[in-house]
Amino acid sequence: MSIAHSVPTTEMQVTSIRLERELKDKLKALSGHQGYQALIRDILWNYVQQRSGEYSPAVDSSQISALFPATAQVDVRCALTGKVIRAQDAMQLGLTTEGVLIPLSMTSISK
Repeated sequence: MSIAHSVPTTEMQVTSIRLERELKDKLKALSGHQGYQALIRDILWNYVQQRSGEYSPAVDSSQISALFPATAQVDVRCALTGKVIRAQDAMQLGLTTEGVLIPLSMTSISK
């Protein structure tokens, strides 16, 4: 689920961050062929987009393998539409083919 904010590394600024060894090892294991630094950038871009309202879907409905009914406990954004799901609203949790649970509005997946 890579974000489309890729730019050549020559256009990036170098930033130093201290990570626990265990966290770095887990990021490396999760990143696969993309590398853990690219994974960290993807995670940060997802966070910034969700918090700033500049949401762009990171998944496609074809990547959802299961749905579970749920109730939002806090405001979240639907992973497919980007629309806000308000706290206490009915929603669905989608299990992606990568094993990640994502928030989905009740109307984002047609049955």
